[in-house]
Amino acid sequence: MRESLGIAGSGTIACGLAASAAQYGDVVMWVRSEDSARRAEASLEKAFNRLEEEIDPSRVRLVTDPSELASSGRTFVVEAIAEDADAKAAILGTLDGVLAKDAVLATTTSSLSVSGLAEASGRPGRFVGFHVFNPVPAMPLVEIVAGPQTSEDTRVRAHALVHVLGKTPVDVPDLPGFVVNRLLFPYLFSAVRLLEETGLDPNEVDQCMKLGAGHPLGPLALLDLVGLDVAVAIGESIGTDVPERVRTLIAEGALGRKSGQGFHWYDPALSRSSTSVYRSLRPRSDTS
Repeated sequence: MRESLGIAGSGTIACGLAASAAQYGDVVMWVRSEDSARRAEASLEKAFNRLEEEIDPSRVRLVTDPSELASSGRTFVVEAIAEDADAKAAILGTLDGVLAKDAVLATTTSSLSVSGLAEASGRPGRFVGFHVFNPVPAMPLVEIVAGPQTSEDTRVRAHALVHVLGKTPVDVPDLPGFVVNRLLFPYLFSAVRLLEETGLDPNEVDQCMKLGAGHPLGPLALLDLVGLDVAVAIGESIGTDVPERVRTLIAEGALGRKSGQGFHWYDPALSRSSTSVYRSLRPRSDTS
């Protein structure tokens, strides 16, 4: 059975997944408003640019009415909105009300209980965690998370879809952070604490891990890519201590790449030397 993919959401993960899937078939994305649709179009363009082959953008259709997911025959619909349990539960309830009874519902949550979301979905037997990684077009792993009532047919269908997308599925337990984030975020936050203790420049820390450990991206740059606000949510969900430096940056509006600055700067219009964010990252210069 070849699934017809639907996606609920308009953010980076939703658009990255849509672009990846558009290589293999048409995709319908449900977004909440025309404004969301315009933002999604810009994100989709960036995601398409990450692909090796040129894809017809018309393969991804944006809709603002969730019933169009059903009328277009979507058999596998992935919720991909922000990490907010109440918001996800509301979206999943809406989807359950419009989709065919044999359609699978999935969530891209990286930190919330899949079992809890399965109950909220109204169809726990046809519900599964489908944790993709950012940037979706480039990352080959999908963590598949079954709830206690997830049917074997649903798990098999999830695996089959992952293979169609050219990625690798791995079954993981429904524990906070699953496998990757459970192991990754204590490491990322330890890099922040090292920064605080030593006064090293973020570039120096990242270079050490890239050149010394063979990592494609340093820990501080990776936090910026994830988004510092998202990183805090994940850290809290897995019970690891979040360094105060991360919360300080968030309070100052420095969320990482999406805001133009985090531990690194991505917007040349922002002045490093004139911001308290920069001063807080360089304790050595403060005391010299």
